[in-house]
Formats: sequence, structure tokens, C-alpha cells
Amino acid sequence: MNLQFISDGPALIVENRTRVLVVADLHFGIESDLADHGWHFSSRSAERVKKVCACIETTNPDLLLLLGDVKHSIPKTTRQEFFEIPGILSAFRDLVPIMVIPGNHDIAIGRFLHDGELLPKAGAIIDGVAYLHGHTIPSPGLLGHLIIAGHHHPMVSLHDEVGCSLRAPAYLAAELDPAKLRRAEKKGTRRKTRVLFMPAFNEVAGFDILRIIRHPFSPLSRSIRIDTAEVFLTEGTYVGPVSALEDDVAA
Repeated sequence: MNLQFISDGPALIVENRTRVLVVADLHFGIESDLADHGWHFSSRSAERVKKVCACIETTNPDLLLLLGDVKHSIPKTTRQEFFEIPGILSAFRDLVPIMVIPGNHDIAIGRFLHDGELLPKAGAIIDGVAYLHGHTIPSPGLLGHLIIAGHHHPMVSLHDEVGCSLRAPAYLAAELDPAKLRRAEKKGTRRKTRVLFMPAFNEVAGFDILRIIRHPFSPLSRSIRIDTAEVFLTEGTYVGPVSALEDDVAA
């Protein structure tokens, strides 16, 4: 199994027998929610679609897997989402087959999908790799596999000796503590379970990785073995263990 980081997304190619392009947390329709809070922006959905399509064309996958939170508004579907999402999904389908694992923002997303495109919210295994949006307890069958998850929108803040800083989307990888996932524990599973949290494709969505570690907000993030947690930038550059980020902040 090979992983390829696509920094133009951020997106991920996962390849074994099937070449899967994984995109997480598009949050189409976020502009309507921002408008409700006094921030008025024109829709950037067209730009996001072009970026996804560019990733498809440059990576030539067999499947596009949308890893949850395709839409943004909850519990309703806004007018923006209702009119934009059918065309967005059609643009993707014109290039490659698609599947969707629903996220916590994807209420009623099934109305926009074709038969066979909607996967279980508790996760699915595709070609030996487990996928989950990340807001729910994973299906027991996912344990013992690499789990690729969205939902957390990890970002990293890096500082140098003169005070300059970089804040950018990043990947957070860690081993899971099975005792903390006991409700989903699979009897007889002895293999370690690792999770790779993907950054959000949506450019305005992000949580600092240290915030995710210190204030976990999902079954997966509450189950991280912090001593195994590592950080990668979107092009695959290894930043280091999470402990190095904590030392950097303390300094």
C-alpha cells in the first residue's frame, strides 16, 4: 500500500490494487453560514471544484472518495447547497467514479447521490484501508487497519528563532489506544490500529493540532496515543512528533 500526498488539494492518493483519491471536508455552502454570522463572501464553490478536478486529472485515480462534510449547513440544506451540489457532484462523476462517507454536516446528502455511492457513516474498508469521516465510533471491522479520517481539519503552527511563523494545513498520524475504543473493539484483533487525520480541503476550515490533542472532540481523537503522534505537511514533509510542537510553544 502506497500513500502519496497531493499538496495542491490537500488530498491523498492511496494505492494498492485500486488507486483512490481521498478528499476530506469540502464544506460546500460554507459561505451561507458565514453570511448568517455577518461575514459576506461570494461563493468559492467553483474554485474548489476546479481544484478537485485538477487533482483528479493529475493523479488519474480509479475512484474519488469524499471523506465526509461535502456540504456545510446543519441540520438544514441551504439554497446555495441545494442548487450547487448536484452540479458539483456531476462534475466529479464526469471524470471518475465517486463514493461518499457521510460526515456530521452531510444530513440528507443521499438525495444528491446515485445508487452505490453512499457508504456507511461508521466507516468502510476499500482495498485493505479503512476510511471514516471521524465524528463517530468506528465500525469494529475497521480496527487493525490504517484508518484515514477527516472531521478534525488539522493545522500546524511552526515558529523559528526570530519569531517568524507558518500556519498551514497538516496531517496528524498516531496509534490508537484500543482500550479507549472499547465499544468498537474487535475481538481477536491483535494488530495495531493507526489513524491518519486529513486536513480539510476547504481553505477556511482548520483546527490547531495542539488544540486537537489537548481538547479532543471525537472518539478517535480521544483515543490517540499521544507519544506516537506525528505531523506531516501537505506535501509529505515530516515535521516531527507532536511533543516537538509543544516544546516549540513552550520556548
